[in-house]
Amino acid sequence: QVQLVESGGGLVPPGGSLRLSCAASGGTLIGYTMGWFRQASGKEREFVACINWNGGSTSYADSVKGRFTISRDNAKDTEYLQMNSLKPEDTAVYYCARRRLYEDTCSRAIGEYDYWGQGTQVTVSS
Repeated sequence: QVQLVESGGGLVPPGGSLRLSCAASGGTLIGYTMGWFRQASGKEREFVACINWNGGSTSYADSVKGRFTISRDNAKDTEYLQMNSLKPEDTAVYYCARRRLYEDTCSRAIGEYDYWGQGTQVTVSS
């Protein structure tokens, strides 16, 4: 059973930066498209970013474009989300997820991902 583990969340002031990481145990991220999603208190989970299986294509939600960068390091079997110029509205629990099918394209649809991490809290506040 694949387990995804996020790390790197925390409390940061507006304008600050954080880097989230996602690693797998009992399986691998290699060959799979990976996504980041977030869920703010009282709101539905939403797409943040995805990176395709070979790192050649990425996609971002409009709300984070130009501020967040998704990447992956297959040598470390890890994906990352670099978050810069953070805003209070970025406050949420952030989840990494692995796309269901091998070597598939990026997708913004939650249902296209079958393995999820437990989430890491990001709080942007002064």
